[in-house]
Amino acid sequence: MTTVHLREITADNRAELEALAVTAAQSRYVAGVADSIAEAAETPRAAPWYRGVYAGDTPVGFVMISDGISAEELAADPDLRGPYFLWRLLIDQRHQGRGYGAAAVRLVVDHLRTHRPDAEVLFTSCGRGPGEPYGFYLRQGFTDTGTTDPDGETVLTLPLHPDRYRGR
Repeated sequence: MTTVHLREITADNRAELEALAVTAAQSRYVAGVADSIAEAAETPRAAPWYRGVYAGDTPVGFVMISDGISAEELAADPDLRGPYFLWRLLIDQRHQGRGYGAAAVRLVVDHLRTHRPDAEVLFTSCGRGPGEPYGFYLRQGFTDTGTTDPDGETVLTLPLHPDRYRGR
């Protein structure tokens, strides 16, 4: 497989990333890149951090996390999830099934382990139904918490340091 890496989104690559799309069935579970970037701009308290997912020089996806929401923000806004939350993961329909999504999750985990060494767990959530990402997240090591978020999505967690994780 070509080397997968995360790249900052700039004026030079934004349009090519915004052109990426999932299948029609998957679009009910993940917003597009343009909408995600707009949501990040509208929600700075969620500590958004986002990148394009590239295989070599080819844009194949998009990832966005909440990267360290403060305890004060979490207490003030019950709709925020975190402090570390995999907010968006989109792999273009033409590039799915090649391991790019799994590589993107590993790169996010590496980012958090490097830049947030005290972070213990990465949260995510997903809807359920045809085209759902639930099985993908389980294969990446996420665990179903048995709870749902206010939007009715299943909440999952991934320990960032399994040897230190004490559960939540």
